[in-house]
Amino acid sequence: MEADIYREPCGLPTETIRRYNNDLVQLFSLYLNLMPDAIDNDMVTELAASCRISRAEAYAQYLAAMAGLDAGGRDRLFFRYWLAPAIRELDPAAYTNDPYFCHIRIPTEKRGKWELKTESLRPLEAFVCNDFVITPDRRMIPQIGFFNTEYPFPAVLENGREWMTLQPNEMVTTYPAIDAAHGRVLTFGLGLGYFAYHAAEKENVTSVTVVDLSPDVIELFQTHILPQFPHREKITLVCEDAFSFADTKMAGSFDFVFADIWHDAGDGKDLYLKMKEYEKKHPDIDFSFWLEDTIKCYLDETLW
Repeated sequence: MEADIYREPCGLPTETIRRYNNDLVQLFSLYLNLMPDAIDNDMVTELAASCRISRAEAYAQYLAAMAGLDAGGRDRLFFRYWLAPAIRELDPAAYTNDPYFCHIRIPTEKRGKWELKTESLRPLEAFVCNDFVITPDRRMIPQIGFFNTEYPFPAVLENGREWMTLQPNEMVTTYPAIDAAHGRVLTFGLGLGYFAYHAAEKENVTSVTVVDLSPDVIELFQTHILPQFPHREKITLVCEDAFSFADTKMAGSFDFVFADIWHDAGDGKDLYLKMKEYEKKHPDIDFSFWLEDTIKCYLDETLW
């Protein structure tokens, strides 16, 4: 059903599609920032049972009502082709069974403005779970998930703000880079070392060089996380600006580069475009960029 909705054209004019794209992003931005756990399990369970619909659709119905939308009337197309396909209930085991999640223990530690800790998503709390989906008719659909149970996850914070976590979105959107990594690997951005862990586990990866600007992040990682890596001998940590390193040390030394130096797709546009220039300069190196599909959505004015 979900895949059919993505493929099925909505039949609306281009300007309406662009307006609805913008409306949906604004709706989720407000909900995720102001009240991501306003919908609870009892509400969803009761509505799903009484209307014989999935829990994800029940969630979407409640969200539509909270936003003042008439899902069965004037806003029917927006609900059917934008809001409802964006919502899904997820199985936490799909993420907690990840080898990093299973084997790496994150202590509560702080150094300077940086902090390691464990946070959690509450049952039914909404969160971004993957890159945007762009349909053939140019609908831009965010991917919003929820769990039925509490979901604890490790996080690294900068001045109390989440910088990198093991929430589903940050794991899933790193998979393409992990799959593509090979040979001598360079990654810009350390975080919790999730990419570095998985890249080092691959037999076809000989080394993983991690470049990060913060000595405190590197110290926290080197002291508390790296000793738990099975193949820590492959890891080299460098404290340097990513672009300075790319200018002076990248050529001829690496086979694969993964850039992950932005907080999210919204603030990553300029850094992404700057880093893409190095891809042009080094055609012998394979590049991957975190959240590239979503960043392209923000850069594509035809979607807005």
